[in-house]
Amino acid sequence: MYEPRICLVAQGAKRVLLGDDTYVYDSHHFLITAVDLPTVVQIIDASREKPYLGLVLKLDQREISQLMVDSNLPPSHPQQSSRGMATGEVTLPLLTAFQRLIDLLHEPKDIPILAPIIQREIFYRLLVGDQGTRLRQMASAGSQSQQIARAIDWLKGNFTRPLRIDHLATQVNMSTSTFHHHFRALTAMSPLQYQKWLRLNEARRLMLAENQDAATAAFQVGYESPSQFSREYSRLFGDSPLRDITGLRQMTDRDTA
Repeated sequence: MYEPRICLVAQGAKRVLLGDDTYVYDSHHFLITAVDLPTVVQIIDASREKPYLGLVLKLDQREISQLMVDSNLPPSHPQQSSRGMATGEVTLPLLTAFQRLIDLLHEPKDIPILAPIIQREIFYRLLVGDQGTRLRQMASAGSQSQQIARAIDWLKGNFTRPLRIDHLATQVNMSTSTFHHHFRALTAMSPLQYQKWLRLNEARRLMLAENQDAATAAFQVGYESPSQFSREYSRLFGDSPLRDITGLRQMTDRDTA
């Protein structure tokens, strides 16, 4: 799950799959995410001699909103819905700001005072850069992105409950058709697919980390039919729950041997 954040790469490269979309970022390109998005991620450039090195900075919506006010940056104009994830070019001012943030690790006593200032600079650089419109959408009260973000928060906290699309749309002040359209545009999946992803990944965690059997995990995350759970699990992870968890445990055993 990619939360609202900016991701930089110091060495190597990474590929992120969001639905049918593919995003690749490296030392010359950052990845930015405006809402919580379920992804599949693969490191595509790394070696023992040059391991993958990256860093993540979470986006602070309040700070970004305040910056928009302080800098007289207008809210983004209503526009066609776009994905909640994008890549952008790493500029020299953005890179040097991140470098100064990392350098604070050598001066821990300065972190409480200087880190917030540098983070504010980073957010400003993003707001006036090529992905600034996307950030302003996220931080603008009443924007479609913010409405969908509220729906995503509800889904994350209630994914075990039955999903009524019309009720969720009403909660975020949208018609059902508009809500469905903008949710898919932002996340590359329907609300039901998003809920299914949350359920299946939590079930996988329960089986792997808490040693639950498939049926127990299925019921705990909201499935009423173990057979339906097994079919959807296999579709997402490429194998049955039993074989998938067995394979994951064998990989873990090899890594720790």
